[in-house]
Amino acid sequence: MVEDFNPLNGFIGGLMIGAGALVLLLCNGRIAGISGIMGNLFANARETGWRLTFLVGLVAAPFIWLVATDGSYNIEITDSVLLLVAGGLLVGFGTRMGSGCTSGHGVCGLGRASPRSITATLIFIGIAMVTVYVMRHVIGAVQ
Repeated sequence: MVEDFNPLNGFIGGLMIGAGALVLLLCNGRIAGISGIMGNLFANARETGWRLTFLVGLVAAPFIWLVATDGSYNIEITDSVLLLVAGGLLVGFGTRMGSGCTSGHGVCGLGRASPRSITATLIFIGIAMVTVYVMRHVIGAVQ
């Protein structure tokens, strides 16, 4: 749980994600939907390079951040690895069913005013709100 939330950090992070998606769109003509990039990693050998570079960048970013900040922001995983893997698989399954993930629909699709992405994003947000309510107020699993 985030205990020291700073909206400025979230704002700057959002700007950086949007700028990254814009650079990929302008320079490569591709949409920065992570599930699509991952799902089609080996579908076309001519596109494997940029897809692999993008995914390596995603994985490397936290380590680069640790080096850049001298480790002052510690990244600690406190939840069950099994639950994290199960959650990741469910997200992956959901992104295939929904023809995209939150990054593709929420960042790129909203920026292009795609009706499908607007609908998907509203559903993501609605389900997230219901999940938080149930976890906090019905089950009491999260304080």
